[in-house]
Amino acid sequence: MKQDALPSLHTLAAGTDRDRDAVMAGLTLAWNSGVVESHVNRIKMLKLRQMFGRAGFTLLRKRVLLA
Repeated sequence: MKQDALPSLHTLAAGTDRDRDAVMAGLTLAWNSGVVESHVNRIKMLKLRQMFGRAGFTLLRKRVLLA
């Protein structure tokens, strides 16, 4: 694998190798933080839309209440 010209793949492989314990835990343990990450991403999206004026308060309120 070291002979090919894919530096991004080498970086990914090196990072995965460095975090081997975390990777193994993520693949083998029954629990995860997916639900929490989903809520965090939703809140960030709503905040960004409000900051950049792409959604008025009415739309933001509706999205928060329906989500």
